[in-house]
Amino acid sequence: QHNLTVLNEFILMGITDRPELQAPLFGFFLIVYMVSAMGNLGLIILTMIDSRLHTPMYFFLRHLAFTDLGYSTAVGPKMLTNFIVGQHTISYNWCATQLAFFCIFIVSDIFILSTMAYDRYVAICNPLLYTVIMSPRVCQVLVVIPYVYSVFLSLLMNIKNFISSFCGYNVIRHFYCDGLPLISLICSNTYDIKLIILAFSGFNLVLSLLIILVSYMMILVAILKMNSAEGRLKAFSTCGSHLTVVVVFYGTLFFMYVNPKSSHSFDTDKMASVFYTMVIPMLNPTIYSLRNKEVKNAVGRTWKDSRDSLYSIH
Repeated sequence: QHNLTVLNEFILMGITDRPELQAPLFGFFLIVYMVSAMGNLGLIILTMIDSRLHTPMYFFLRHLAFTDLGYSTAVGPKMLTNFIVGQHTISYNWCATQLAFFCIFIVSDIFILSTMAYDRYVAICNPLLYTVIMSPRVCQVLVVIPYVYSVFLSLLMNIKNFISSFCGYNVIRHFYCDGLPLISLICSNTYDIKLIILAFSGFNLVLSLLIILVSYMMILVAILKMNSAEGRLKAFSTCGSHLTVVVVFYGTLFFMYVNPKSSHSFDTDKMASVFYTMVIPMLNPTIYSLRNKEVKNAVGRTWKDSRDSLYSIH
């Protein structure tokens, strides 16, 4: 029998407990978060205002930037606050809210990445039917489905977690409210919660990665059949940015979940979590900006138009 208490708040262990590292880490992650927020906001605005980027590819890219911004914002501001305050507490309700929004955005992000792979498959393997297959209505449906599914999954996990009975111990061994560290604080039977998390996590990763792998296998076959070297190069460049993002994202997730637990520490897991919650959302707009000629041209046009507008005012 455990003594059950009504918890009003949790304590987050954070990234490190070493006082001398708090200020440097705060400065570093503040820069990372600001660059990430500005980069993703810039991509969202750019793909909305530039008419040449009103294509399915950039429609999905806009939503990828939105989900990147969403899950980094669910974690980043609270993590930054904990670097500069003495007590790393988070209220019960805010912990539930953080977990809910993080789950919604990270799951949506995973499936939007796989949707982008399917979009590239259609563009390269069926170029003549591309505008018919990837119509605006189809694109909207392919984005709405991940959002609806992620909201359902988030509600399911949060309800199962937060209707459970917590013991008096309220220290979460993480820098944000994540599902598995939170389960360790529950006194009641957690078998069904763990089963839900394991089943849906496996389903999400396997299904999204399967869509990506099949799409790129078909793309590779189509590219190898091309007679023109210029055509092959153009096809590779079309997929380059997305493929780079996929490798970085899934590489980090597999490092966290596939490695045997004995081979890496809890601190290693936290560093991997920091990478995919803070660093990857910063890298994605950078990768798409540097590797994509259309995005660079759109940035140049927008800069030129804004500069001309300022000159005309003066």
